[in-house]
Amino acid sequence: MSWLEQRIRRYEHRRWTTDDNRRVRPFDWGLQHIGGSANDSEPRKFLSGWASETLAHSDAWFKTDPATDYALHASENGAHGDRVLTFTSAITSPWPENNRVHARLFAASKSGPAVVVLPQWNAMWDVQVKICRWLNRLGITALRLSMPYHDRRMAPRHERADQLVGPNIGLTLQANRQAVVDVRRSLQWLARQGYGKLGLVGTSIGSAVGFITMAHEPLVHAGVFLHVSTYFADVVRTGMNTAHVWESLRTGVSADELRRFWSPISPFPYVPRMRGSRQKMLMVSARYDPTFWPQFSEEIIREVRKTGMESEVLWLPCGHYSLELAPFSYAAALRMGSFLFRNLA
Repeated sequence: MSWLEQRIRRYEHRRWTTDDNRRVRPFDWGLQHIGGSANDSEPRKFLSGWASETLAHSDAWFKTDPATDYALHASENGAHGDRVLTFTSAITSPWPENNRVHARLFAASKSGPAVVVLPQWNAMWDVQVKICRWLNRLGITALRLSMPYHDRRMAPRHERADQLVGPNIGLTLQANRQAVVDVRRSLQWLARQGYGKLGLVGTSIGSAVGFITMAHEPLVHAGVFLHVSTYFADVVRTGMNTAHVWESLRTGVSADELRRFWSPISPFPYVPRMRGSRQKMLMVSARYDPTFWPQFSEEIIREVRKTGMESEVLWLPCGHYSLELAPFSYAAALRMGSFLFRNLA
């Protein structure tokens, strides 16, 4: 192990230990969140059939019409140059707070290229604002979406977005489906406003949501995905940041079962949809990532390339958290900006 890798891994572990609000929540099948019954006596049988059917008809599962109540508000931090877009989510969850979508609009102009920015798990309201302003300098409008159960959408008495990635199998499925349709409604709004070529920038779970959106949404011309992986379940099972989630899940399901049950919210099954696509993709991965293991990143990169889709890859000698540090953040930002400028502007 090199000196740099040792240093990166120590930093990743130190950052991981700073979060002291992780809770091991109880395992739950949660079938009622995906059209099943909470009292189903054979939840495994239900989920196996449901997952296969959903993958076969994913266009219908992720379909959404534009919202009817888009509203653009002045930000309480108006001096920062952003406004807040709100609308009702197409998915009705058990928490009213979560069903109102909030997104910060950083407009470079009233037309031209635009991207929807999808932050990482448990990102706060001000996270990734610097990315939005960097894109503005390139003439690209940015709409920074708050993911389900995050910041203003957080469920009462919760400090983390445990519903988006948690040991409730059905609720996690519903929450990630909600994330995808929220992105699609955001893209539909941008298109209605007259913005031209549209793109996505996703980080970590935002990368997974963005990848799935791109595979189903023809409005997307280009996508930049920071940290990429194959299956949602494999990240949860092996990742340092989700060890507490797997601790609960492993009491109820095996690794193979969870991979199958959560396949509809995983990027890998949708890679074949990229074959023949004219969309463009940039995938950024970290060599020493203890959350999105490099072997999973390598696998999906290899499969995307097999489709013939025009794609670019940037490997950086850092980890999950440390991608935000210089010089890695500068390298990622420069490559992202160049990619989006070439393919959108």
